[in-house]
Amino acid sequence: MSVISAKIERVDVDIYTVETPEPEADGTLAWDATTAVVVHIHTGGTTGLGWTYSSPAAAAVIIDHLAGVVGGRNPFDVAGAWQAMQRSCRNFGTRGLIMQALSAVDIALWDLKARLCDEPLTTLLGQVRPAVPIYGSGGFTTLDDTQLAEQVATWRATGCSAMKIKIGQDWGADIACDVRRVRQLRECAGDDVALMVDANGGYTPGQACRVGVALDDLGVVWFEEPVSSDDIEGMNTVRGSVRCDVAAGEYVSDLYDARRIAPVVDCLQLDATRCGGYTGWLAAASVAAAHNLEVSAHCAPALHAPVAASITNLRHLEYFIDHTRLEPELFDGLPRAVDGVLIPETARPGHGMSIAATAAHYRRWP
Repeated sequence: MSVISAKIERVDVDIYTVETPEPEADGTLAWDATTAVVVHIHTGGTTGLGWTYSSPAAAAVIIDHLAGVVGGRNPFDVAGAWQAMQRSCRNFGTRGLIMQALSAVDIALWDLKARLCDEPLTTLLGQVRPAVPIYGSGGFTTLDDTQLAEQVATWRATGCSAMKIKIGQDWGADIACDVRRVRQLRECAGDDVALMVDANGGYTPGQACRVGVALDDLGVVWFEEPVSSDDIEGMNTVRGSVRCDVAAGEYVSDLYDARRIAPVVDCLQLDATRCGGYTGWLAAASVAAAHNLEVSAHCAPALHAPVAASITNLRHLEYFIDHTRLEPELFDGLPRAVDGVLIPETARPGHGMSIAATAAHYRRWP
């Protein structure tokens, strides 16, 4: 197909909902399912796939406000399409739900471009590493001791050398509950595993500082969202009072968000399904590099594998248990996880993923 004559012919959107085995929670939120909004973009018999985990309302944003913007455009001009989509949503706001919808379309555009070029997406993006380090993530506050031990065993079987659990629930006069859970993680994981925790913004700055002292004593190396990501001053206060790395950024939507939070963290988290797809993720990773920071890819491990393999300042990728259950149910062609790394697709065009036959069971719309 000629680069000059190629045109985007159609944008399709589907909604899938995958329930969790049982209700789950962290320090500030409870849920029982994950909704995936999946985009297919078609050009001359070739199709690109992208998705975001979001509200079903993201599908309406794509249908009503984004599909018409990219339709008829040259599929090789991903940057131009991104800018046009972002500008078209100016009057609705360009963050949160809007950016999640845009992210799914952008990912599909990159996949389509790679397929039209007959190249693996990892190659097209400029692969700098053969594999992406992963860490085990889950450890919900709703789990009992046996369930947490089962998750840890799953991560150990995958070769994860770092593991993260949720803390920050039932704050009272002391931090006994959180300390007990971290100690249990150490007992289950062993002495050779790096301990990580995520408070999901559940603490005040004072609480987070006091918890942080205990975490340091327990050997925790990663304290994620000790306070709300919107509390920049509070985040900076906590960072200055603990030895473990403070991390945040999973809710970054654009470069302004990334630039605002980068100075108060030790590692910047970025989520391609929320920050503008692969285009936004790579741009925000450059902001991190400008602050001498590493990047940690947040959730959706299969989706992040090709882009995470294309930057030099990557620390790791979150191997989140909800998404490692969801992705095999919805998609074929997932990258392999072995010996603590995820190996990006290099044998097939695009990111290699396609809708699985089992996805029909979870289809919610249309």
